[in-house]
Amino acid sequence: MILTTTPSVDGKTILEYKGIVFGEVISGVNVIRDFTAGLSNFFGGRSGTYEDELVRAREAALQEMGERAQNLGANAVVGVDIDYEILGANNGMLMVTVSGTAVVVG
Repeated sequence: MILTTTPSVDGKTILEYKGIVFGEVISGVNVIRDFTAGLSNFFGGRSGTYEDELVRAREAALQEMGERAQNLGANAVVGVDIDYEILGANNGMLMVTVSGTAVVVG
């Protein structure tokens, strides 16, 4: 499955549009991650625990979107857009949404 942020795939022709596809992941951050991230915030530096969770959530959302496109008979998704949001009463949830247009390229 080809996933690209561009409106086309270099060297390929879009033969058919299958529709808009999405992938969504909502991920909770647990107490231990909050504690270690808080230490990074207090002492400075990057929070590896939050970064790892962000990478995992983004990859899962992209995988989900690709699977949905494949279920429509597509072999690529063009115009991919990635969005991040913080949710929950204490901002303890991370939401990653991806969207794009499922297409058949040849």
